[in-house]
Amino acid sequence: MKFYDREQEIAYLQKTRETAKKVARFTVVTGRRRIGKTTLIREAYKDQPFVYFFVARKAEPDLCEVFLEEINEKLGIPTLGTSRRFSEILRYLMQLSQTQSFTLVIDEFQDFYRVNKAVFSEIQNIWDEYEKTSHINLVVCGSIFSMMQKLFKDKKEPLYARNTGELRLKPFRPSVLKQILADAKPGYSNEDLLALFSFTGGVAKYVSQLVDGGALDREEMIRQIVSANSTFLTEGKNNLIEEFGKDYGVYFSILSCIARGKNTRNEIEDVIGKEVGGYLTNLEKEYELIAKRQPLFEKSSMKNVRYELDDVFYSFWFRFIFKYNYILEIENYSKLQDIIQRDYNTFSGLMLEKYFHRVAIESGNYTRIGRWWDRRGENEIDMIAEDELSNMAEFFEIKRQKEDISINVLKQRAEAFLRATHEFRGYSFSYIGLSMSEM
Repeated sequence: MKFYDREQEIAYLQKTRETAKKVARFTVVTGRRRIGKTTLIREAYKDQPFVYFFVARKAEPDLCEVFLEEINEKLGIPTLGTSRRFSEILRYLMQLSQTQSFTLVIDEFQDFYRVNKAVFSEIQNIWDEYEKTSHINLVVCGSIFSMMQKLFKDKKEPLYARNTGELRLKPFRPSVLKQILADAKPGYSNEDLLALFSFTGGVAKYVSQLVDGGALDREEMIRQIVSANSTFLTEGKNNLIEEFGKDYGVYFSILSCIARGKNTRNEIEDVIGKEVGGYLTNLEKEYELIAKRQPLFEKSSMKNVRYELDDVFYSFWFRFIFKYNYILEIENYSKLQDIIQRDYNTFSGLMLEKYFHRVAIESGNYTRIGRWWDRRGENEIDMIAEDELSNMAEFFEIKRQKEDISINVLKQRAEAFLRATHEFRGYSFSYIGLSMSEM
């Protein structure tokens, strides 16, 4: 699959490179695994050579040998001979950048922790020494999101606040998914689009795997995802076990509960059989995998709380792959394919709501977007979008099929919302049904 989107991110990285010609820049590129961080950096800097260090999990002297070869190849200058310490190489490059501006990219940056924990303190000291006189464009990224956040945002860490910029990479927007499908399958259906979103969430690597594999409709996507040797089957474990450490079993169980619709703390604790408050906080704040949702304008921060998986792919993975792993253990791939087909309409209906929330965000038309439900569970509104500049609010009912939408019911629920919250006084209102037809 060719490179798509990321115009703003590329512009940011290129502008940072130009700024570094005057003053040193230290940019942290973050985002979940498979989102395309390394590919983005390579695309942004493809017009001129840059020094690229990949922090493999090996001895520091072995890493340094590879790094020195990279410097010689990309900069075409003799290096400092041999070195067994990364700090010596970085000091050399910082000194070199006093007279020559260039880009240094360090990938899997967090893995210095496994190579030599002292590296982060050494980087801090060298950066502090040369930042004012250097013209280096230093870009670091890593695949363990929580560790990258900790390194630069925890006051106890040596690199706290040392970066001069941060670029957070998000999944492809709905408009980009539509462009990708249009290129790969002219005349694609909205069912195809919903399936691509429901199974990938717009994560670049997953989209690329399906598109390059020719899986462009629901049935083919399911067959490719659930098949022998499919990388999709191990993605959750590969991506998250290292994030969670020894407690990964509890975290996986909680995420599985949420993916199955057990989205209140009491419901989760009934299934898990233990207190999960601390785990939920970590999943929300540290790992940013779930979101704590409340109805719009809920005044208490503790009441009427629901937890949702923010990542669409993990919603799918925990709902089907993790839950039915016992089927995969006996290699009955066709049976799991049938189960996904059986439950697809219900699952994709929930993902359709997420899709239209992203569409509303991408439109830039609103100042507030959210959902609402009452405490008795009698009234729920799939999406409410407000534009406070024009005193306008729109209420949305979202269903897979248009015939399942009732605008009259939506108006009744909106009236319940207005009575309960006393918000939007003097506003004009619109009541809109959204289905796959509006994708």
